[in-house]
Amino acid sequence: MASMDPNLNTNIDELVSVQSPPSEKPKLCLVWNEHYPPGFLRKVIAEIIATYLLVFVTCGSAALSAYDEHRVSKLGASVAGGLIVTVMIYAVGHISGAHMNPAVTLAFAAVRHFPWKQVPIYAAAQLTGAVSASLTLRVLLHPIKHIGTTSPSGSDLQALIMEIVVTFSMMFVTSAVATDTKAIGELAGIAVGSAVCITSVLAGPVSGGSMNPARTVGPAIASSFYKGIWVYLVGPVTGTFMGAWSYNMIRETDKPAHAISPGSLSFKLRRLKNNEQAHKNDPLDAL
Repeated sequence: MASMDPNLNTNIDELVSVQSPPSEKPKLCLVWNEHYPPGFLRKVIAEIIATYLLVFVTCGSAALSAYDEHRVSKLGASVAGGLIVTVMIYAVGHISGAHMNPAVTLAFAAVRHFPWKQVPIYAAAQLTGAVSASLTLRVLLHPIKHIGTTSPSGSDLQALIMEIVVTFSMMFVTSAVATDTKAIGELAGIAVGSAVCITSVLAGPVSGGSMNPARTVGPAIASSFYKGIWVYLVGPVTGTFMGAWSYNMIRETDKPAHAISPGSLSFKLRRLKNNEQAHKNDPLDAL
């Protein structure tokens, strides 16, 4: 019976170890985990979905209104924009903060309520959602050419000033209900949505009432229409910065505001439910 050469076993082991090196985590995952907290990917996905639905509703209703006002009135389009903001704040506010707007994310970072290193990822997620929604609308609303695009109806300067003012108003309200512990955070969705609705009714005939670079860039790409697009990049960013800084300046408390968290934009239903149960179980109620 032939015996096996022990050197052969050694060579086979070495060959296996060379061909099958121990598994290592991809470097990309290590870098991601080092710079971003656990669960950050969920926030990014929430921003993509929320911005997608925001642009789908606002631009879809605006496109239908511009094409045939008997289908959707201009007032109806403005109301739809405010309502979708309200709904999305309550839907994903507890997950991602429901920014849905690169200008809002930048403003929160500028006043130290949001980490700067997360800003590019949030902005990319918002633009992804906006472009995806716009491309979807281009297919669904064919042959409408302009899918909810915004452009100055008068001069660029008029549209720029209008965008700054209405975005300032929206961001001022957002800063109040989202970052101030003394504000009624449970009503954040209603307050911000109402602000968007009111200001878009006024700004619509002048600038289109964008207040959101992603809401303008997405339809512009889908429609290949870029008239006055710089207005909707400079105006909203300037307005949100001014709104956030203005509220910080008049804030009552001397203590620094808590950093914006997803939970600050959602209903605190658990606390209310616990209070109700405590009230029902109170033995004094039986007297």
